[in-house]
Amino acid sequence: MADPAGSPLVDASVDVYFRNDRDLRTYLREPFKSRGFPDPDVPWFAPPDGVRYVPGSENPDRSHPGSDPDAVGRVIFDERGFDYAVLHPMTGAAILPDYHLGSAILAGANRMLVERWLESGAYADRYRGTIRVNPHDVEGAVREIAQWKDHPGMVQVGLPLQTLEPYGRPHFRPIFRAAAEAGLPVAVHVEKGVGITHPPTPSGITRTYSHHVAYQAPTFIWHLLNMIADGVFESLPDLRVIWADGAADMVTPFIWRMDTFGRPHLEQTPWAPRIPSDYLVGRNYFIHGLLDGPGDAEFAAEWLRMTGKEEMVMFGSSYPDWQTVTPGDLPSAWTDDQRRKVLGGTAAALFGLQAPVPA
Repeated sequence: MADPAGSPLVDASVDVYFRNDRDLRTYLREPFKSRGFPDPDVPWFAPPDGVRYVPGSENPDRSHPGSDPDAVGRVIFDERGFDYAVLHPMTGAAILPDYHLGSAILAGANRMLVERWLESGAYADRYRGTIRVNPHDVEGAVREIAQWKDHPGMVQVGLPLQTLEPYGRPHFRPIFRAAAEAGLPVAVHVEKGVGITHPPTPSGITRTYSHHVAYQAPTFIWHLLNMIADGVFESLPDLRVIWADGAADMVTPFIWRMDTFGRPHLEQTPWAPRIPSDYLVGRNYFIHGLLDGPGDAEFAAEWLRMTGKEEMVMFGSSYPDWQTVTPGDLPSAWTDDQRRKVLGGTAAALFGLQAPVPA
């Protein structure tokens, strides 16, 4: 159901999975079909009590939570009332040390997403998809974007948060260029599972899950500020990036700090001539997470206005993750206009989604 202002309600981040390991292998050819690889449910850290998925997301056939399009649709559309959901396949493949294997699994995930979610089932016309690509296989990533960029259900390109180097490095530029030329934003999302990556926080591997979650947000900002300083947004004016696991609360203090050096040190970075904060609104978006911002404080609306966040933040449930978010978790102090933008207005404009017309 659309909101009173006419914008559709959009869940901009729903995690989807293969049914199981055997199901994944049906989308692989040899020599990859017979290979061993980590399960996406084998992380560096286990959540409290070992609960990884929200209660009620289990399937009767014991397939993986988030692998049944009808079951997910009943929750997102029928129970929660959203009009659209943007799906992000989770495989763990983008951080595997063998990039050939990782790219093969991601290609299979894209095909599975199209066949099972975007082109069949009761909710196919309400799902939108992510083209998963491997940042450690740039040529393969560009080919994968070319293969799926014209599919009407694909609305973004997906990269993992965990990399060996920040995304401002020039060898990643062809991926961002291909996405921008295709008119697709790039969504940077935490990759499930384990692999070969840069340490997940600026201080290395954390000791506990709670520290890992708290320190993870600066890694998104680390990528963003590096992309600004290295001129990615200046050289690709049509590029839009979605930081898909929170961190909007980190961008304001860090961009304030970066702005203080943006103009005085312009001679050092002539390839990024504008003040750093000028590259935020209209270029960068953040999925709102449970840990973002001041919570249900009186000044929550003021916080959202700072550095243009009310134009950048979008709602994403992360369903079926155990930390799934619902509209009821959004701060009550936000204005009606802010809630409208976060719950669908901003995402609808970004993805070109129209409010459904009642029969």
